[in-house]
Amino acid sequence: MRARTLLFAATIALAGIGAGAAGAYFAMNRPAPASDAATPPPEAGGRKILYYRNPMGAPDTSPVPKKDSMGMDYLPVYEGEEQPDDSGAVTLSPQRIQRLGVRSEMVERRMLTRPVRATGTVQFDERRQTIVALLFEGWIERLVASATGDKVRRGEALATIYSPALLLAEQEYVLTRRSASTVAGLEAVALQRLRVLRVPEPEIERLRRGGEPRSMVDIPAPADGVVLEKPVILGMRVRPGDMLFKLVDLASVWVIADVPETELADIRIGQPAAIATVAWPDASFTGTVGYIYPAVARETRTVRVRIELANPEERLKADMLARVEIMTGDSAVAVPAVPESAVIDSGTRRVVLVDKGEGRFEPRAVKLGRRAGAYYPVVEGVAEGERVVVSATFLIDSESNLRAALRSFTPREGER
Repeated sequence: MRARTLLFAATIALAGIGAGAAGAYFAMNRPAPASDAATPPPEAGGRKILYYRNPMGAPDTSPVPKKDSMGMDYLPVYEGEEQPDDSGAVTLSPQRIQRLGVRSEMVERRMLTRPVRATGTVQFDERRQTIVALLFEGWIERLVASATGDKVRRGEALATIYSPALLLAEQEYVLTRRSASTVAGLEAVALQRLRVLRVPEPEIERLRRGGEPRSMVDIPAPADGVVLEKPVILGMRVRPGDMLFKLVDLASVWVIADVPETELADIRIGQPAAIATVAWPDASFTGTVGYIYPAVARETRTVRVRIELANPEERLKADMLARVEIMTGDSAVAVPAVPESAVIDSGTRRVVLVDKGEGRFEPRAVKLGRRAGAYYPVVEGVAEGERVVVSATFLIDSESNLRAALRSFTPREGER
């Protein structure tokens, strides 16, 4: 309009028309003041309508009903519903709330747990491994546990050992018991020597009951389990300290899981863990976190976590690949929580839309903990009992941001 006016004025000047004619034209086409065009706002339902606002959130208003460029009706703003210019709050009509499908949910206390997933391998329980060795020289006279994998029971004979050194020690003990001129305490010394040589207790008890010394003795299994290693063979000479057998009890095993360093803060000793294996895809095993190792692997940035679990059927074998889910979080304490769908995460901050009632929605920055399932624990920002929007959040937030952005570019009254 201004360009057309300037063009017309120039044309008049070139045509030689006087200043009076040009002045008359400008006076005739000057826009009327806004106050002249406005009409007193009507009233509806006993409430005074202050003005009508743009339905898309633009800052322009109208004193009378009108439509925007898309044919949408301007929305009435009643007395008491005015919003401060710098507020990010949004007011929506009931019809628009229904069209957008806006739903809200109350902030409530919940028991939150979050699974930490990792991979690991099955390992033998180190506490259930046993080495069988001799403290005297001898030869393997008989092997009862003759192969790796043989199952043994506590107290059962593993092998029979022939030993001249053992025979001499037993003879000394028997002679001190039978001699009438034994120096006081000599029998105790001979008995102590048998125990230092780790002569099995059943053999010592046999001698106490009057048994005769002998050069062969049965070596019993110190615990239940299976033979994991058997380096000896029949007739082999064994020296003091040589390992005869290595046993392991498979009633319980460990799973060593490689947990990412970023998840370490949530891992606690005693937390339950679910174990799945490739070998038994339809079976689930349950254990507990028993230990968190003190070092981080430099190459993978993971921490080893030991999970201890029962293995009564001995289905879990060493070095099996396992998938681990550790349930983190304090399941005994309820905390205020908001649904995941209510959170708008910009990367630098998190916002929820608080439902203030009567179609009003207020964006509010919040501080949240780690997500647990479909919920976030609330650290600060919203309180228990407040309602937050769980659907159409991005649509309402977009309108709120657009309105705030348009307000920042629109001069206030008195700045024009």
